[in-house]
Amino acid sequence: MIIKSVNLETVCGITSVLPENTRPEIAFAGKSNVGKSSLINALMNRKSYARISATPGKTQTINFYNINEELYLVDLPGYGYAKVSEQEKEKWGQLIERYLHGSSQLKAVFLLVDIRHEPSANDKMMYEWVVSQGYHPIIIATKLDKIKRSQVDKHLKMLRTGLSLVPGTKIIPFSSMTKQGRDEIWELVETEYL
Repeated sequence: MIIKSVNLETVCGITSVLPENTRPEIAFAGKSNVGKSSLINALMNRKSYARISATPGKTQTINFYNINEELYLVDLPGYGYAKVSEQEKEKWGQLIERYLHGSSQLKAVFLLVDIRHEPSANDKMMYEWVVSQGYHPIIIATKLDKIKRSQVDKHLKMLRTGLSLVPGTKIIPFSSMTKQGRDEIWELVETEYL
């Protein structure tokens, strides 16, 4: 996709009303620090439009990026080990749940998982929960540049097994450093969800 315009149109916090968008929404979920903001920046061809941080849990809102007046990339708050209170985590969980239940335009959920590690209990829970909501999440295996090329297949198998993926689930290896996987993600979005 050729990116002509990017606009951070809506930011929804815990008490916000979700927007009534009329264009397709593609959501990105993943634990804190898995590389959601980096992925979204790579997809938008922007260096730091989505705020990247070394501190897990920086994204505490649902951010709606309007791309070319055609669709929305939706950045969900990270789950997992962010240094926030249990109460805050619970509120984020409710916010994500409200969005996944409440959006009439949500077409796909991309679940980001670090290719280097066994999926965490939170990753498994999120995958199962998204599936139980009737979606077929596409797995994005992030931080691809951090492992040797010869290790890729072994690590993808580890993710498939660790998440107990439904047969046929798509996994796209991705690196925000090299942008490998970017075109594949756009191709999938354009052919299946627009």
